[in-house]
Amino acid sequence: MPAGELNNEIVSLLDRGLNEGIVADGGEKRTGKKYFLPGESFKSWASYGKALRQTPQRFKDRALSRADEKKETEEIRKRSENEMRRTLNWWDLTWFGFGAVIGTGIFVLTGQEAHNDAGPAIVVSYALSGFSCMLCVFCYTEFAVEIPVAGGSFAYLRVELGDLIAFIAAGNIILECIVGGAAVARSWTSYFATLLNYSPDDFRIHTNLASGFNLLDPIALTVVLLASLTAILSTRVTSTLNWIASIVNSFIILFIIVAGFINANTSNLTPFLPYGVKGVFKAAAIVYFAYGGFETIATMAEETKNPSKDIPLGLLCSMSIITVIYCLMALALVLMQSYIDLDVNAAYSLAFQSIGWKWAKYIVALGALKGITTVLLVGAVGRARYMTHIARTHMIPPWFGLVNEKTGTPINGTAVLAIATAVVAFFSSLDVLSNLLSISTLFIFMLISVALLVRRHYVKEITCRKHAFLLTTFIVVIICCSIGTSVFWALSSGWIGYCIALPVWFLATAGLAVFVPQCREAKVWGVPMVPWIPSLSIFINVFLMGSLDYESFIRFGICTALMLVYYVFFGLHSSFDAFHDVGNQ
Repeated sequence: MPAGELNNEIVSLLDRGLNEGIVADGGEKRTGKKYFLPGESFKSWASYGKALRQTPQRFKDRALSRADEKKETEEIRKRSENEMRRTLNWWDLTWFGFGAVIGTGIFVLTGQEAHNDAGPAIVVSYALSGFSCMLCVFCYTEFAVEIPVAGGSFAYLRVELGDLIAFIAAGNIILECIVGGAAVARSWTSYFATLLNYSPDDFRIHTNLASGFNLLDPIALTVVLLASLTAILSTRVTSTLNWIASIVNSFIILFIIVAGFINANTSNLTPFLPYGVKGVFKAAAIVYFAYGGFETIATMAEETKNPSKDIPLGLLCSMSIITVIYCLMALALVLMQSYIDLDVNAAYSLAFQSIGWKWAKYIVALGALKGITTVLLVGAVGRARYMTHIARTHMIPPWFGLVNEKTGTPINGTAVLAIATAVVAFFSSLDVLSNLLSISTLFIFMLISVALLVRRHYVKEITCRKHAFLLTTFIVVIICCSIGTSVFWALSSGWIGYCIALPVWFLATAGLAVFVPQCREAKVWGVPMVPWIPSLSIFINVFLMGSLDYESFIRFGICTALMLVYYVFFGLHSSFDAFHDVGNQ
């Protein structure tokens, strides 16, 4: 079947799924203002004008209000009209972790960062990123067990830090989902071409559009739609396909590691730090992208049979093993070939070619394809779960949060995100896309760590005003010291700044531990060594953010500003109505 006809067939199937999502269980059409412009604020133009005039008061209300945990886990879920099916256990979640994480990053970024920034010390960069990621995993795990809803980090931030912070995070999550999925799909085309002995751009359509948007990619569009169609049909089917593909990918990864060590040349490890310590940290900030995706497991809490047991096992098992795998794969690469000679685009394939194993590049390409495919599958599931819970709060139209009775999946959210991701993947190059990812991921991980400190040390009507003030002060000092250390590092301004910022960070964390009592204990599974682990997570995430280029911060600021414009004119008023049950009973 020609590519054009295949794309049309897939879009037709997605459209059929959307039509099923539009029709409610009793035959009622899921259209109209109830599903797209809910609440009193959008009842008429006069109502909307009145809502806009109340924007300052409403903004203050949403910025300072925290969602009720019981409502978040019970009542708000009912807005999806149907429940998601609990079909997953810890084994499924572990393989979802493999499928969500092991993909483009390890195969693409390792050679690039070893060659440009870290040298053989790329192994240390992966270990640092993995350590930082594990700190975040601890925080995510406690939240996922205590607040088992599809919204993941959005729901956790809404409960602990309020609607405004949660919305900023939500906007970045959706942006990250679309851009990340498109980037992965573009790399699928590149590795597919390599597997067939073609150049990565041979299967793309060359046009006269602006640079970065001039190589149209129909294959990337197709694989995004196929992965999303699978996610629409059944989470159970997606899980089965994912763990089968991940098992195959594991054997290929094992081959790469063993073959690399068999052909190791220890002289390639000298010099170990050719770009200095700064290069190691810069590479750590960039390869952090390779660990992205583990938070998808937290979004599947509503589909997990026993969240309190399955989620901790799934998250911690998968991420611990992945960190070891990444370090071993990076070490195998720099042992096979000198970092100076590594190819920044296809490092593993050409490293095997350099030792006379030209045939092995096909195994590498197949492994990359398998990994990228599972990332697309799991990503399609996770993206929709985020959007579902965001829609339940009415920050975006509630139509996106409806769950289909037949499939037990959020068809509308999955299909719309699939179309958006496919369009971006069709037009945008990998370079344009990858620059948008790391900063939003690190920002959200930092917020989750802050939220965990708030959760443990602050409970409304129990924490006294003095302890609330101390908690706020210590958290602000921890964040400021983290930012200061990052700035000193970026400016290379000597050791005086570190001698001030690091001890103050330590004292602020110690002060939080000593002077602000914990008002809440974890019910089932909790992060150990609070506040030290969340505080260290904040520090490392902020520090890695500071290792990124300033253009990333400019793009982040522009995207956040656009999100706030949408929030002021729609999200604020719709979520205000929903929170106060105005016009929604």
